[in-house]
Amino acid sequence: MKRLDARVYAHPTPVWVVGSYGEDGRADGMVAAWGGVVSSQPASLGVSIRPSRQTYANIMAKKAFSICVPDAAHTAQADYLGIASGKDEDKFAATGLTAVPCPDVDAPYVAEFPLAVQCRLTQTVEVGVHVLCIGEVVGILAAESILDDKDRIDVLKADPFTFAIDSKMYHRLGEAVGKAYSIGLQYKK
Repeated sequence: MKRLDARVYAHPTPVWVVGSYGEDGRADGMVAAWGGVVSSQPASLGVSIRPSRQTYANIMAKKAFSICVPDAAHTAQADYLGIASGKDEDKFAATGLTAVPCPDVDAPYVAEFPLAVQCRLTQTVEVGVHVLCIGEVVGILAAESILDDKDRIDVLKADPFTFAIDSKMYHRLGEAVGKAYSIGLQYKK
């Protein structure tokens, strides 16, 4: 193994679009890769956002946000949501994406994306230049096209993509390699 300098590295990192409303009611979406599950009970997700971002101000004002998972067909639109600032322009108008009000929280979701998780802000934690916004999951919106016959989300049908930090490239998920909580049982004595 070669020793590398300390830096942010975790792979894969998600490509999430954080949906929020500004105080003026305008929908905003920001791409975030610093996020993940922070608790299963209560179901909670966390996403790290710089306080200088419009999305941070929006979340603090509304105490709510959505985590939208774009599919690979919308990579360019999602990327633009991370390039442009909601302070300067209406990113939904620029990309042609549709902001729809979430039914359970005061935040929008992106209609064209197959999955949206509605979150109510429960706490924030300052971590360096970011603030970790933790939201309790209050509802999930999933396109029927990504659900199996038991209404479970089929991740390959959702066709999400990830962000590779070092190469600054997006990648699709690949084939399954084994069943969780099962494949490792071969080592149990």
